[in-house]
Amino acid sequence: MSQPLLQTKALKKYYKTPYGDLHAVDGVSLSINKGETLGVVGESGCGKSTLGRTVLRLIEPTSGEILYKGENIASYSSAKMRELSREVQIIFQDPFSSLNPRMTVSEIIAEPLKVHKVYKNSSDLDRKAFQLMNVVELSQRLVNTYPHELDGGRRQRIGIARALALDPEFIVCDEPVSALDVSVQAQILNLMMDLQEQMGLTYMFITHNLSVVKHISSEIMVMYMGVCVEKAPVKELFNNPQHPYTKALLNAIPVANLSYRKKKREILKGEVSSPINPELGCRFTARCPVVQERCSGIDLPLKEISPRHFVACTCFM
Repeated sequence: MSQPLLQTKALKKYYKTPYGDLHAVDGVSLSINKGETLGVVGESGCGKSTLGRTVLRLIEPTSGEILYKGENIASYSSAKMRELSREVQIIFQDPFSSLNPRMTVSEIIAEPLKVHKVYKNSSDLDRKAFQLMNVVELSQRLVNTYPHELDGGRRQRIGIARALALDPEFIVCDEPVSALDVSVQAQILNLMMDLQEQMGLTYMFITHNLSVVKHISSEIMVMYMGVCVEKAPVKELFNNPQHPYTKALLNAIPVANLSYRKKKREILKGEVSSPINPELGCRFTARCPVVQERCSGIDLPLKEISPRHFVACTCFM
């Protein structure tokens, strides 16, 4: 079996607060093979975006390993990380706030090329910017426009073009379509899938929208309060969810079918536990409909219940 392009081992990111350590990411282990897409899902505040940024070391990890092509980049110096940024990039959630309002479209796209001194003269730089605009299907008449003059879909295309400027292999997509209209979402998703096929890209796709992640991912990881509770290939997860939280997420997806109106939905009750110094055991116990006494006080590692299907639940211990 080939070596995964990216792996994390027991990756943790804690934040100091006056009341103790806030466990934003707590012992997450994952692997992504070249050319595949790992979808990371969960409700707001579960640590998805923190995980994505920690993997790229935009946020420094508290502990754990980040293996890229077999090398632990968690120990890289800032100079080595700068060099590595040619191969790993990120597409941000809000296309407006992530673009410099004082720069034109071509300047924004060309900025990574300038920073890394890829081209020596401006004509080559402009040529590459035009090429990237064509790749993401942006009209060249927009070359001298500013971000505020464009709609959300075009702004996100600029963000994608900027991420592609250095020909990366791995891209973290941090909710890249959540701020867009549904019709524009479909256009951006199809563009990203086409680019993945043409350029052999590998994605970590972060979202809270299960319909989106089903469309683009090859494997899905479900997060809850900083930990991974279930991980499986996309079809397996949707057809055979095992963790109570995963079942609740899938049950919340709206279905455009009148026959489902009479179907009783399972609504989660209880309060979300505090992520500050959480107790040992399953963090979903306060809201779990099938909670047992043994769910608390013990470590719950992921267990493989079928090929490539992992669950962290006492039901499978």
